[in-house]
Amino acid sequence: MSKIRILLIEDNLLLREGITSMLNDQKDFEVVASAEDGNVFNLLKKMSSPPDIVLLDLGLEKEDSLNLMNQLLDNAPGAKIIAMDIFPEQHDIVAFVKAGGSGFILKNAPLSDYIKTIRDVAGGLKVIPPALANSLFAQLVETVLKNGSAFPKNSIQLTSREQEVVAMISEGLGNKEIAGRLHIATYTVKSHVHNILEKLALNTRLQIAAYVHRERPE
Repeated sequence: MSKIRILLIEDNLLLREGITSMLNDQKDFEVVASAEDGNVFNLLKKMSSPPDIVLLDLGLEKEDSLNLMNQLLDNAPGAKIIAMDIFPEQHDIVAFVKAGGSGFILKNAPLSDYIKTIRDVAGGLKVIPPALANSLFAQLVETVLKNGSAFPKNSIQLTSREQEVVAMISEGLGNKEIAGRLHIATYTVKSHVHNILEKLALNTRLQIAAYVHRERPE
């Protein structure tokens, strides 16, 4: 049985090595190369044939991931691209799908989800987690509210900076836009989002926005 050839692009060394090891443990997977950024094109030139799957970090710090994706589609014909992110932004997901992406997976997903997504995409399917499939942020917020998701009360203490981030998330702003408004680094925004999710016992940016709508006084 031929293996699914995978190219991994992830700028976090620990994650890159961990994902590579995890995937190479599967009998039908082979990570043929890994890179942290646009240097991937030097690796592609050395390959006898393009990879079947490209796992692309959608939140690269030094590269525009969507621009890199378009270049990959030109330089690796036939390869199918799966984006990865920990706190996906709705507009990035929409742009990714429109640009020809084949799948999306949350970085904190279990191994079984990684394996299934890669196999499904390699088999010709389009895979977007149900929670990310809707392109309109406002509609997603409304969906969470209608589903009656449990939200904590206002007794949770957020710092003033975290409150600013929460307010901007509720407006539908992405990490880079929030960073620009607050004059801080994008990775700092991601750290705030992580802390907010933990404090509010939530799982996604969508639920943060829904929390604001739920708790806002009439």
